[in-house]
Amino acid sequence: MADPLDHAALNVALYGRTRRWAMTERGRASVRRDASTLTIGPSSLRWDGDTLIIAIRETSVPLPRAIRGEVRVTPEAVTGCTATLDDAGRHRWRPMAPRARVEVTLDQPSLRWSGTGYLDSNDGDDPLETGFRRWDWCRAALPGGDAAILYDTFPRIGAERSIAIHIARDGAVTPIAPPPLVALPRTAWRLPRFTRTEASAATVARTLTDAPFYARSVLRTQLFGQRAEAIHESVDLGRFAAPWTQLMLPFRMPRAFK
Repeated sequence: MADPLDHAALNVALYGRTRRWAMTERGRASVRRDASTLTIGPSSLRWDGDTLIIAIRETSVPLPRAIRGEVRVTPEAVTGCTATLDDAGRHRWRPMAPRARVEVTLDQPSLRWSGTGYLDSNDGDDPLETGFRRWDWCRAALPGGDAAILYDTFPRIGAERSIAIHIARDGAVTPIAPPPLVALPRTAWRLPRFTRTEASAATVARTLTDAPFYARSVLRTQLFGQRAEAIHESVDLGRFAAPWTQLMLPFRMPRAFK
C-alpha cells in the first residue's frame, strides 16, 4: 500500500473574480509534522491552542499564479464526535468544529474575507475508491449559532449509511432522523447530486466546483424548520477510479519533485 505521507497536498480553491486552484502533491521528504504543526512544502498548518493558522505559499494550475497569505480558523465549539462510514469501521469521519470563525488574508491575489466556516477530518485504512461507490455530504449553518450536517455514504460492501446530526452552539451533538432524500440537478459533467431536506425541494444557488467525479455547491434548503444556506458535496468514486479520470488528474494535481 502507498505511503500517505508520500502523497501530501494542501488544496486551495478560490472562487469568483479571483478564481484560482492549487493542489500540488509532494513527497515524504517535503512533509514535516509534530503535535501542533504540519508542513507540506512551502505551506503549513499550525494549531496555536485556539486557532488553526494556515500559511499558504502555493502556485495555481493550470495557469501558474501565486497564492500567498494566511487563513485563520477559530472553532466556536469543538466536538468529540466520531462516526464510522462503513460496516467494517475502516473509514472514519470527525466533525471537529461544525462552526468556526474564519479570517482570510491573502496578499496574492489581494483578498480579505471573514465569516463562518467548518473543520472536520476523514481518515481510513483503504483508498476511498476501494471502500465506496459514492457519497453526498451537506453542512448548514443555522440561525442562532447551531449547525446541521447530513452525510450519505454508499460503500462497495455493506449497507448504505445516512448520518444526520444537529450540533448546538456549545458543541453538543444530537443524532436526528434523516430528512427525506431529494435529487438535485446534475452538473455540467452529468454528475448526480442528492441531498436531504425538510422542504419539498432544495435548490442549487451556485455550483462552485464542477469536476468529472466531484461537485461542490451552495444550496438553499430547510432544516429544523428554518431556511438555511448550506455547502454541499457529491463524490463519485467509480468515476474517480476510471482510467480517463486518472489521466486527467496530473493537470489539476501536479507532483512537485523537490
